[in-house]
Amino acid sequence: MSSKKASVLFVCVHNAGRSQMAAGYLQQLAGDRVEVLSAGTAPGNAVNPSAIAVMAEEGIDLSTATPKVLTDEAVKASDYVITMGCGDTCPFFPGKTYLDWVLEDPAGQGVDSVRPIRDKIRELVENLIAEIDEKF
Repeated sequence: MSSKKASVLFVCVHNAGRSQMAAGYLQQLAGDRVEVLSAGTAPGNAVNPSAIAVMAEEGIDLSTATPKVLTDEAVKASDYVITMGCGDTCPFFPGKTYLDWVLEDPAGQGVDSVRPIRDKIRELVENLIAEIDEKF
C-alpha cells in the first residue's frame, strides 16, 4: 500500500456522456482516494442532458461539467486509461493499465434509455475501485 493516489482517465469520443458519468461516479464513490480525469477524442459542446438528468437521480451533479479534449499529457499522467468507444483514436503509452468498457452511446437518447447505461457504468466503477484499492 503506497501513499500514491491512483489516477484514472475516462475517455470517450465526445466526453459528453459515458466518460462524464463514470468520472462522476468515481469521484463520488472513491472520494479523494483517486484522481479523476475525463476527456474526449472529439469533445462535444456540452454534456448530454439525459446523462445530467440520470446522474442527478443518483445525487451526482454533472450540470457544470464540460467536455474536454484528450491530450497526451492526460494519458501520461494517468495510471488507468479507460476507453469507451473511441477505438484506435485513443493514444497508447506503455506502463498504463488500459481497460475498454463496451457501453452503448447515450448520445441522442432519452433518460429511460440512458439509465441502464448509467447503472452498468456504476457497476464497472465499483469493480474498478476494488481493483485500485488492492493495488494502491
